[in-house]
Amino acid sequence: MKAGGTSVQRHALPPGWQVHDIVPGVRLRIVRAMPTLPVALEAEIDRLWTAAQVRMDGKLFNGRVFSADAIATGLVTGHWTEFRRIVAQMDRPELFVSLGLRPLAVNGVVHGPDGVVFGQRPDGAVYQPGQWQLPPAGSVDSGAAWPDGTADVLAAVLTELREELGLGPDAVRDPRELAIVEHAGSHVLDLGIALRTALTAAQIRAAHTASGNGEYAALEMVALADLPGFLARVADHLTPQAPVFLTRMGALPGGWAVECC
Repeated sequence: MKAGGTSVQRHALPPGWQVHDIVPGVRLRIVRAMPTLPVALEAEIDRLWTAAQVRMDGKLFNGRVFSADAIATGLVTGHWTEFRRIVAQMDRPELFVSLGLRPLAVNGVVHGPDGVVFGQRPDGAVYQPGQWQLPPAGSVDSGAAWPDGTADVLAAVLTELREELGLGPDAVRDPRELAIVEHAGSHVLDLGIALRTALTAAQIRAAHTASGNGEYAALEMVALADLPGFLARVADHLTPQAPVFLTRMGALPGGWAVECC
């Protein structure tokens, strides 16, 4: 279609996905304890967790992850929950009625002189296997907790930056929270954070090879002018939240727009 004489490409989110507007500096606050569950529900969670551990060769860790209860533009409130509960809800989305989990993850948008960094998730990943996403990405876990009852999203994304790409906190600057995208079915929340870097594609690849944790089967740096072509090429294997964050950051040229169903 045309808008003011400019060709506009449309990227529609899948049905049921939502975009939550937030402001830069949005805070996360823990407002309640993890609830006790009925015995039968705990038994079902144990069953699903055991099955997932078998699929993943015992590599899953039952840490504490932030789950949102309410989202406002400047404040997200919630509680710490076990990862095993999240895995169970992912395997059986209908458990959301009983568990009500909305696990929050940070999703970096690292952009520098050679473009934006993309990583392809391995085929054996628990969630969104084989898909291209914006790294670093990972759950906000209890390692990002502060004594005042808040959780630090910037600390969380910088931890993932070091683990996944092998880059220290001094490799990026000017962090800016962009939006929260809520997945249908799983109710996973991705909080996009723009991160500027002065590193070249070669330097990022070298750090990823030397110190990354192997989270990504492939890594690509895509120039801003090439973003529409890259996104079209990997469209069938692209995490839906990626174009939302790129649009909010202003990285997509040519009047690109994101529609929500």
